[in-house]
Amino acid sequence: MDDDGPVQPEAMLGFIPIGTGCDFIKTVSIPKDINRAMDVICESFTRSIDVGRLEYMDHGGRCKTSYFHNVTSFGLGGEVVERVNRTTKAFGGFVSFIWATLISLFVYHKKRIRLRIDDTFEDTVATWNVAVANGQYHGGGMWVAPEAKIDDGLFHVTVIGDFSLVEVFRHLPKLYNGRLFELEKVRSLLGRRVEAFSDQQVLLDVDGEQPGTLPVTITVISSAIRLITPK
Repeated sequence: MDDDGPVQPEAMLGFIPIGTGCDFIKTVSIPKDINRAMDVICESFTRSIDVGRLEYMDHGGRCKTSYFHNVTSFGLGGEVVERVNRTTKAFGGFVSFIWATLISLFVYHKKRIRLRIDDTFEDTVATWNVAVANGQYHGGGMWVAPEAKIDDGLFHVTVIGDFSLVEVFRHLPKLYNGRLFELEKVRSLLGRRVEAFSDQQVLLDVDGEQPGTLPVTITVISSAIRLITPK
């Protein structure tokens, strides 16, 4: 990708699931087994998927541009990813992320974030985390956007609101079983452009990497990449 979109629109992207969380394959049904994933690539059946473009601040205070295919989040998610990436991953993705989440919950404090989505939503929210989702899962199995589609031209934005720490632990299983939106303090919003600002330091999680902080502007690019998927 560059500033004008895909560099080679005719290129096909094959996905080999060897990352820590491998959350994206739950949305697109790519096999986790490497040999089966290679078989999918050999069949070369493609579908066009959206990607997200984000402009953010790196840790040196410079404005940067990047892209993501699955989920960008900010808040607790950035803290968790930063912790995961500097500790052992020997026990696998789920254990790595749940352990980092539990530790981060005790040291993290909710942030006040000014959030703007298209021209339909603008508010300052007290939040644990905001997930801007193209795919449905992130963080080693957290089902943050059960209705997200990778080809609908929209972000599904999940705002986890002003819960107490006791409430967070009581409802933590809902983050994994798809029942998160039963809770009144969780919002689900749709949009093509998301802007977020804060007077506090708020870390980003971009597809499992921690490249910088708010402020951030995130824009969907529809049908940007031809992804090889199972038929």
